[in-house]
Amino acid sequence: MSGFSQDFQNDLLDLMRWRRDVRRFRRDPVDEALLQECLATFQLAPSVGLSEPWRVIRLASDTARAAALANFRAANQRALDGYSGEKASLYSGLKLSGMQEAPVQLAVYCDDSTAKGAGLGAGTMPETRRYSVVGAITHFWLAARARGLGVGWVSILDPAQLGRDLAVPEEWSLVAYLCVGWPETDNDTPELELVGWEARQSDLIIETR
Repeated sequence: MSGFSQDFQNDLLDLMRWRRDVRRFRRDPVDEALLQECLATFQLAPSVGLSEPWRVIRLASDTARAAALANFRAANQRALDGYSGEKASLYSGLKLSGMQEAPVQLAVYCDDSTAKGAGLGAGTMPETRRYSVVGAITHFWLAARARGLGVGWVSILDPAQLGRDLAVPEEWSLVAYLCVGWPETDNDTPELELVGWEARQSDLIIETR
């Protein structure tokens, strides 16, 4: 295919603009067929050496979810302890995960020991396997947003503890903990920007050598 229409290009740009990190979810269930449509886009993602190193764990049990939530709360308290003054006050009021409400929760790992791909492209930069997982997550995120779903990436976690709680192989490294569901509201501005935590750069800085 040589190219896409201007309408499609505009819609794609809108999709990227509305692909926000969601922390506030409704508790309504997500249709399983719809979820599987979104998850299938992992298989469309590029990966170094065609290694497809992504491994997805779906947290469905109360036990697994409770362990992950306790992990977040402990890590979040440690993070808060690292701030002081106005930043600490602002941080304490932030909602930084939707783990209590999101109907779907996924832990996405990279299998650093995978034999698939025979190490092509990862010999000098093994971290490219993890970059491949991030690319697959982006595919999933855009597919979910296009269908009205919201996704939130929770990074305030102890990966080693989560790995023990989920009994994953030691060779797997945590890339993302994703909350998925129907957002309470839609907004094309990042929540951290709305509350004054940080501002988005207006232009991309490109250096020339």
